[in-house]
Amino acid sequence: MGQVVDRTTFSRRDRQRYRIKVQRCLDSLGDLLSSYPFSDTEPMTGVEIEFNLVGPELAPSLNGGDVLDTISSGEWQTELGRWNLELNLPPRPLPGDQWRQLEHELLDLLAGAGAKAGDLRTQLVMIGILPTLDPGHMTADAISPEDRYEALNDQMLNARGEPIRIDIAGCSPEERVNADFDTIIPEAACTSMQLHLQVAPSDFGRYWNAAQCLAGVQLGLGSNSPFLLGSQLWSETRIPLFEQSCDVRTPEFHNQGVRPRVWFGERWIDSVLDLFSENARYFPALMPLTSDVDPAAQMRDKGFPDLPELTLHNGTIWRWNRPIYDSTGRTPHVRLENRVLPAGPTTVDMVANALFFYGLLRTLVEADQQLWRSVSFEAARENFQTAAKHGMHAPLYWPGTGWVLPDELALRKLLPLAHEGLARWGVSGAVCDRYLTVLERRCVTRQTGSSWQIDTVAALEARGADRMGALRGMLERYLAHSGANQPVHTWEIPS
Repeated sequence: MGQVVDRTTFSRRDRQRYRIKVQRCLDSLGDLLSSYPFSDTEPMTGVEIEFNLVGPELAPSLNGGDVLDTISSGEWQTELGRWNLELNLPPRPLPGDQWRQLEHELLDLLAGAGAKAGDLRTQLVMIGILPTLDPGHMTADAISPEDRYEALNDQMLNARGEPIRIDIAGCSPEERVNADFDTIIPEAACTSMQLHLQVAPSDFGRYWNAAQCLAGVQLGLGSNSPFLLGSQLWSETRIPLFEQSCDVRTPEFHNQGVRPRVWFGERWIDSVLDLFSENARYFPALMPLTSDVDPAAQMRDKGFPDLPELTLHNGTIWRWNRPIYDSTGRTPHVRLENRVLPAGPTTVDMVANALFFYGLLRTLVEADQQLWRSVSFEAARENFQTAAKHGMHAPLYWPGTGWVLPDELALRKLLPLAHEGLARWGVSGAVCDRYLTVLERRCVTRQTGSSWQIDTVAALEARGADRMGALRGMLERYLAHSGANQPVHTWEIPS
């Protein structure tokens, strides 16, 4: 959805042509995967981080366009909400101390962007859901004024045919959000860190399966989104919020089992082509923009196609682990996009989360006993949902161990495996020790971004603050800790 959209209305013929073109792209991708000599050089990684913007009173600031103009850097771009920005870091390899350098570069970028945003009395916040949002902020006026967002909003609402319903129950009966919205603006409340890993097409199925197995563990150890519209809901409320805010199904279609566009999936796969084929088979077009590009002719002329319709269609299906085909540059490639983790709480925490994920992927993919052969897909999906609800307190099923809490699983099994995987990638020992120690200490203290937010709000309420006052007080402390790049396991709870 990052590409330019120059239309907001589409005809029935547009949709028919688009379906045909997507199938042609799919056929060409199948030919490419069977015949193209994909590079076996060291795979590249990439990171995208979504931010919230707040003003002097820590409420959402709708001046994202002005902040973007002030920052004036190609690495930053708009997002759906006017209180959002997205940072796209340049691709980099894993080996050596590259990710230590990434931490420093990210801190420098945030310092520079933060100073320029400060000139507009605005602060950048890395957090899964901005706790000071209220329904008055979530209106049509809060959508970024770009054609692609207008088109996406119109097409999703037209497909649904009724308002977007957000209904999420929390830890007690009074903690619940149940509201209808006339736009897709609730999606803008979800801010994430997206991890990319270039993968050889022949290996993609194993990497995707392994990533699906790890999704619950990622949420259990990395949740950072407990509050929405003043209510304490799930440990990672961003998961149900994103699923519901992008759900174009009517309740009747939901009851029939029609697949949602934010999707965990339903089976283990053998090939990246399995996922693109499912996308074409199950999901109607949201943005049926067709080009004059003939993928078969491109295959003949330059050896690989661009597949614009297939990539656009893929961009409107938000799998938690999504396949990406990219033909920009001299050669095509496929990569895995992991969309599970929230933004924040700090740069060091995010780098630790990323390297834990990359290291475990390598070890699980190369293991003699493939993990996904020992666990059902339904169990992996249940782990994901349970961890989103309960975070560190979520009982997860793990083959050979049974039911286990995320911190215990990481300390007993997964951290050593992550260390081994990073070593296989060629990551330096000092880098492994720095960031995996952050995960280890988070497990020992059992303090995530989500648990710190919950405990801090409870402490401030115990002092006499009302809920919104406690949320503002918590966010003020959050910004100070996050800006100092102190790992979340070190953050103190107010006494």
